[in-house]
Order: sequence, then structure tokens, then C-alpha cells
Amino acid sequence: MSSLLVFPGQGAQQPGMLQHLPRDLLGEASDVLGEDVLLLDNAAALQSTRAVQLCLLIAGVAAARQLAMPPDYVAGLSIGAYPAAVVAGALRFSDALQLVSLRGELMQQAYPQGYGMTAIIGLDLVTVESLLTRVHSAERPVYLANINADNQVVIAGSDGAMQQVAELARSRGAGLVKRLAVSVPSHCPLLEVPAKKLAAAFARVTLQTPKIGYLSGSRARPVIKVDALRDDLAFNMCRVVDWRGTVQSAYERGVRLQIELPPGAVLTGLARRVFEQGTVIAFDGARLDTLQALMHEEGSRHP
Repeated sequence: MSSLLVFPGQGAQQPGMLQHLPRDLLGEASDVLGEDVLLLDNAAALQSTRAVQLCLLIAGVAAARQLAMPPDYVAGLSIGAYPAAVVAGALRFSDALQLVSLRGELMQQAYPQGYGMTAIIGLDLVTVESLLTRVHSAERPVYLANINADNQVVIAGSDGAMQQVAELARSRGAGLVKRLAVSVPSHCPLLEVPAKKLAAAFARVTLQTPKIGYLSGSRARPVIKVDALRDDLAFNMCRVVDWRGTVQSAYERGVRLQIELPPGAVLTGLARRVFEQGTVIAFDGARLDTLQALMHEEGSRHP
């Protein structure tokens, strides 16, 4: 039996999400960035991709430190891969802050408006891919971005193309089609150029071999070698997220406890479809001592 900490991606952010975190970590982050990070999590600031991504990084690392006991595995959806790499001991928190700050800026500058992401629930992957093929063009690009569950995917691209796919999806019987609170077309070829710029910055950062299992959200398998980890982090913004496969991979490796780090509980709901046995719980809304006891119990089963 093993434990897994998962870290959410953009769209999970909430105003005020940093306000009750430990002051020492907030001070550490503020010193590295040269700004007061508590100014990043109000509703106006969270219109910025950079602010959102930094808040998700800081919140995830802070919560994991509060758990105190290390998990067996970590995994993160998109930006969530960065706090996952920090908790795995592969990336220094200070380096993660600098890289995420740059990541957010690069993504925001690449597509300041007219693009985004849309969730489609109630249709299978094959059906959605057929709709994308019908709509996509060089002038109006739209791509598959996330495979979240058997009947839940996310698409990314231009506003017009996404709207067209949304209308087709509803006509095919989609239960829900929802534009996400993400202002850039992540996890598709549209972000290859900013990903290459981020990779250049990564080349100047020292990474370590993960001390605990790091599961790639795009490859849905463990990444161990430093060069592969650097590639995974730098380029995950332009690669399809296979979250369904990542959670399935963890379960097949014996994970029976998944804790979703703040904010929110979206990944908890997705995992319940995979976990036939075990415990799936979100940090938000749970008592810290309960979470620590679950981690200890799972850890004691395989000393």
C-alpha cells in the first residue's frame, strides 16, 4: 500500500488562498520574488496567469510541509507538477518560484486574449477528437488538452473554434460544456515556443533525482532521471495531460491513499472513479491531524 499527494492545476485557484498559510513560507517566497506574495491572491490579481501559477505553487508546498510525513508518490496536473517536484526533493522551492514566475509570464504574453480552455463532460474521447478534427484549422486552432476521465476532457484553442466545438458537443449529448478560468491555451502545440524559452531557463537550474516517486502528468508514469524531469517540467505546458492515466498508474502501483493538496477538490472527484479500494480525500475541509494519521497508517503498512 502506498500514498500519493496530488497538486491541482489552473482553474482551482481561489481568492484568499494564501492568507492563512504559515508566515515563514510566505516570507520565504516573498524574499525570493522580491514582492509581497499576499498581494497575488485577490480576485483582481488572479486575472494574471503568473499570479495564479505562483499561488498554486506556494499553496501546494505549504500544505505538503504541514503534513510533515513524506508520501510514496507525488503527481501534479500542469502547474501542479512544480510543487510536486519540490515535495519530491527534485527542485528547490526558490528555483521553482523563479521558474513558475517566468512560466506564467511566457504563457500570458504568448496569448494575452482570444484563447483559452473548455471542459467537455459526458462524451468519450473518440467523439471529442472527431469534433476537433471537424473544426480545427490554421486560422481557428483547437486541440485536445486534458484527458481527465473516461467521459471528461478539456480542449484548448481560439475562442471561436472552442465555441464551435462546444455547440457540436452539446448537439451530441454532452452533459456539460464549460469555459474554464484559464486565459491561455495550455497543453497543446500553441505553447511550444514559450515552452522552449522556459527550457532554456531550466538549463541553468540544478535538479536532483527525486527522493520519492514523481509521476508525470503527461506521461502517466514515473520520471526518475534528471534530464527527463527537466524536460517534463519545461514542456508540460504544451503536452496533453493524461490525468486519467496518471491516477490509474498510481493505483496499479499500489497507491491506496490519495490526498489532494489545496486549493479545492476537483482531483479528488476524478480519483474516486479509479480507486476501487482505499481512501481519496482533499486537504481542504479535512482536519490536519486526520490527514497526518492517514499518512502514518498507510506508511506503517509497508515500513
